[in-house]
Amino acid sequence: MRLPEHIAVIPDGNRRWALSKNMAKDEGYDYGINPGLKVFKLCEKEKIKEVTFYGFTVDNTKRPSYQKEAFTKRKLFGTGGVKVNFLINYGWEWDLYALKSADCNHKHIQPYIHSHDISRIDLVIRWGGRRRLSGLLPVQTVYSDFFVLDNYWPDFKDEDFYKALEWYNNQDVTLGG
Repeated sequence: MRLPEHIAVIPDGNRRWALSKNMAKDEGYDYGINPGLKVFKLCEKEKIKEVTFYGFTVDNTKRPSYQKEAFTKRKLFGTGGVKVNFLINYGWEWDLYALKSADCNHKHIQPYIHSHDISRIDLVIRWGGRRRLSGLLPVQTVYSDFFVLDNYWPDFKDEDFYKALEWYNNQDVTLGG
């Protein structure tokens, strides 16, 4: 089976999930931590080299402070076998801003962007049913395959991950060619 080297996760639906369970919106984030750990362990098991979690965008900073507190707690886990990127307070405009002043070749812009150390993403998996990238790493996702699950992130199941990998395996790889 052809596996992606780098997976990006958009863990959407925490607040909608909480509301569906008659909880306060901010409580949904507490239930979004374990799915992230599960994805990490599955990436380790399947020898995925890199995983990026798109946890919190610049636009999310407009939320009430009690909803943002969940993103201030730091967690350490793993043994270093998988490179993990957490995008917290990430904005694509900030990422690409350096290009404005850089003397760069438009064919090779990645060394000049702020997220230059994050590799090209092969597969983006988004929970929560929305069909958009929400500004996720525009340079690294230019040739990404995009898989959307309708269920909310806190309802993550291992089979979601494997369904995405199976779907990815069946895609043609053209990279623009």
